Amino acid sequence: MTDWNSLNRRIVRCRRCPRLRDHCRDIASTKRRAYADWTYWGKPVPNFGDSAARLLIVGLAPGAHGANRTGRMFTGDRSGEWLYRALHRAGFASQPSWETADDGLELIDCAITAACHCAPPDNKPKRDELLACSKWFDATVDLLPVRVFLALGQIAWKATIELARRREWYAGPIPKFSHGEAFDLGEGRWLLGSYHPSQQNTFTGRLTEPMFDAVFARARELMGEDRG
Repeated sequence: MTDWNSLNRRIVRCRRCPRLRDHCRDIASTKRRAYADWTYWGKPVPNFGDSAARLLIVGLAPGAHGANRTGRMFTGDRSGEWLYRALHRAGFASQPSWETADDGLELIDCAITAACHCAPPDNKPKRDELLACSKWFDATVDLLPVRVFLALGQIAWKATIELARRREWYAGPIPKFSHGEAFDLGEGRWLLGSYHPSQQNTFTGRLTEPMFDAVFARARELMGEDRG
């Protein structure tokens, strides 16, 4: 746990990407009218969850007025509402809360990280920024006994394959991303794909709650915990 907390402190202090740090601060200064009374986090957002997690959820980046505001992954926006409800139903979260970082929510055998720990302009980090943040991804995986990587979207899927290549778990081409796709990384490790619970996906019905629940049920199976 000490190493996990130390890593998170290092992530928060990271200054590798000036463009992203400036953007996070600008958003924290201008705010959104609905959150005018908030003191925004406005920094890289650390990992969140169980320091012995076997399920590692990999997102894209903090939301400008979600995690960049609250300081906790997937907290304070509609994507988090969907994610934490699903995690609670699947037994990976102690409660379905998602609005504030001090609501008592705990994750169970599950942790959340991101391909990019800073909120990027237009939600699009640059290639060199993703590369800089990959060092935090490596450091995160160094600490966790991950069995299943759940990639929320194509960028997270690609980032996980690149991590697998760096670690020489896998040397082939990037497998095709699709919702519910499970790819064997070898030695009991799996990459599982899911559409991101963004408003664009949930409002249009591209991602439904039963579809999301099925992904977490599949994660349980890949962890060797078929709950029936």
